[in-house]
Amino acid sequence: MILRDRVKILLIDDDEDDFIIIANYIKSIAGFNATVDWCSRYNEALTHMCQKNYDIYFTDYRLGAKTGIDLLKESLEQGCEQPIVLLTGQGNYKVDLQAMELGAVDYLVKADLNSEKLERCIRYALERADTLKALRANERLYRGIFERSKDMIFVTDEHLNIIEVNEAVNTLLGYTREQCEGTNVCDLITQAQHKKFLQQSLHTHGELHDWELVLNDKTGDKKIVILNISKEPGADGKNYYQGIFHDITSLKKMEKANLKTEKMAVASRLVHTLAHEVRNPLNNINLSIEQIMEEEHDEGLATYFNIIKRNSKRINDIISELLSSSNPVEIALKPNILQVVTDNTIAAAIDRMNLKNIKLQVDYPSETLSVLADKEKLTMALLNIVINAIEAMEEQKGMLSIKLMQKDTHAQLIIRDNGCGISEENLPRLFEPYFTQKRNGMGLGLALTLNILHAHNANVEVESEIGKGSTFNITFPLSGN
Repeated sequence: MILRDRVKILLIDDDEDDFIIIANYIKSIAGFNATVDWCSRYNEALTHMCQKNYDIYFTDYRLGAKTGIDLLKESLEQGCEQPIVLLTGQGNYKVDLQAMELGAVDYLVKADLNSEKLERCIRYALERADTLKALRANERLYRGIFERSKDMIFVTDEHLNIIEVNEAVNTLLGYTREQCEGTNVCDLITQAQHKKFLQQSLHTHGELHDWELVLNDKTGDKKIVILNISKEPGADGKNYYQGIFHDITSLKKMEKANLKTEKMAVASRLVHTLAHEVRNPLNNINLSIEQIMEEEHDEGLATYFNIIKRNSKRINDIISELLSSSNPVEIALKPNILQVVTDNTIAAAIDRMNLKNIKLQVDYPSETLSVLADKEKLTMALLNIVINAIEAMEEQKGMLSIKLMQKDTHAQLIIRDNGCGISEENLPRLFEPYFTQKRNGMGLGLALTLNILHAHNANVEVESEIGKGSTFNITFPLSGN
């Protein structure tokens, strides 16, 4: 039987007579073209095996001070991938078992050798070596995909405890691989109902595909991801789960920002149209009432004429305010220290805080955060948020927290209160013109605030819960970025 064009075999044995006998057996195999070399020294044999100079190695159990088991173990530890066959003068079950556990492809007793046994052994060993080589190539391929993927790929036990995870966990969640291994996947999930849904779905179906959920990263920030996970049986009879978290946080932020921009553009067009349609008849009313007042001098009617004029002016002022809130803000951007702008905002609101006996907690980083800003306009925008927070809190129970921090190329300003909070259905409408929860408010303050912040290329995210308070998370690009 022709196994290969030519097979290179190294026989490792300190007895030359045994080498000659075994070499003759191999050379007598019909149709088998082989080169059989001899090596009697342990270290020389180890060098050949580590350098992968041969296709297959036969090693005697006894090699002077060391054994074939030692050579087998040491060569495999140093990267030998070629098949190794252990030879011994007498059969020994324990040695046989140990050799197989370490990775020998066969265990042969010298006294029982013949050409037929050696042909079968070599054929099996080479076929197994080819199979293992293909498997190792595939493993390296998929290991490369695993390691280089920008998505967080992980493997868990049947209880969803992470056994292995790729380096993308650091980018997504800020943990090292070592910190994440052993963590339960459910502990990374923000919402309790999502944890329950994941567990129920995997218990019932064994898999879950294209599911959107929110994770907490190491700093407590929320990351929006798409999860694909499925159950896979292991060779040990246990079940494992393989999963992928695909980060869509930036995409969601862009979608949200685009939606806000579109809504503002629609609102702006509507405002300008309404302003035009209302102001035209309003101007006619004003001109008419002035004409009547010039011609009619009845003091009894003068009161009513003044009411008409006063309310016409009120309508015109409201239209002007509405146009101001929807028009692009004209600003002059200059490098400003964000800590200074924030201090100015606090100074403008401190009297209101003191009147309600509200506690203030300020946390600034040691490094200065420079942003391109119109100092007065940005102070106005931040003051609107701070005043709303103050008005939402109870006297003597309020706590206002203002925190500045740097995140990569951005500055982050977090304004948090423990006030009454905003309901989930009202939160999306928070920055809409004329939306307000105040009894005497017009609902233009936050609309103008958003307009100013967008003019500063700032991103705003709001989280709120009824009875617990609200958090405004504002992100500015640092100047120079």
